[in-house]
Amino acid sequence: MDARRIQSLFGLEGKRAVVTGGSRGVGYMIADGLLDAGCEVIISARKVEQVVAAADRLAEKGTCVAVPCDLSTDEGIAHLTDEIKSRWDSLDLLFNNAGASWGEPLETFSTVGWDKVMNVNVRTPFFLTQSLLPLLKAAATPDSPARVVNTASVNGLTPPEMDTFSYSSSKAGVIMLTRHLGKQLASDHITVNAIAPGPFDSNMMRFALDDPTARAAIASEVPLGRIGQADDIAGVAVYLASRAASYVTGVVIPVAGGLSTVAK
Repeated sequence: MDARRIQSLFGLEGKRAVVTGGSRGVGYMIADGLLDAGCEVIISARKVEQVVAAADRLAEKGTCVAVPCDLSTDEGIAHLTDEIKSRWDSLDLLFNNAGASWGEPLETFSTVGWDKVMNVNVRTPFFLTQSLLPLLKAAATPDSPARVVNTASVNGLTPPEMDTFSYSSSKAGVIMLTRHLGKQLASDHITVNAIAPGPFDSNMMRFALDDPTARAAIASEVPLGRIGQADDIAGVAVYLASRAASYVTGVVIPVAGGLSTVAK
């Protein structure tokens, strides 16, 4: 396979992408990979200083714009939509990555922890996709579908050891939402897929991975024996965004070193 064909299959030159939760962790890894492949990227996150700083770093590779907003609110979704529409008349790629987690024993698990996580992890991707649907349809063609890629989790596929009941339930919900939207939007030439990460260096995992002993213990449970790296996420994100995946929809790809194959 020659270099021109590889570029044709996996290059994203001129594509426009939005990555929510793009200021750090998995979202930053996705945005970084998309820029390397040739995309223009808008990243959003709730904390102004963090998202602006992240966009400044990413802009060294290509066009990257920060839009600070709180996507847990209808106002935040409307603000991000308006900002995208002010710059672009179509949208090729939407990465619904913003997420939240909560850990608490079953006996005391709070309604606050349940509602917050379900809102950010399930409600937000649905209503942001709905809000951006006209722009996605404007970019979509039979040969080059627009893409929606949701960030699920390996914890939505297999029950975790931690008391993160709303998180695992919400990520299982993201998986079904991905399949449902994949079926619904296929006739509009929009594919909908999901990435299900395992342990990566992210804010959600910092409480465990910053401790060398805990990090080693978590890595030892992964069949491939290590914590995920940025290229592991970026490679799958670029694939799902590329022409190589134009006939793939409703699929969930675990990026977890084999954790999804292990039954506890």
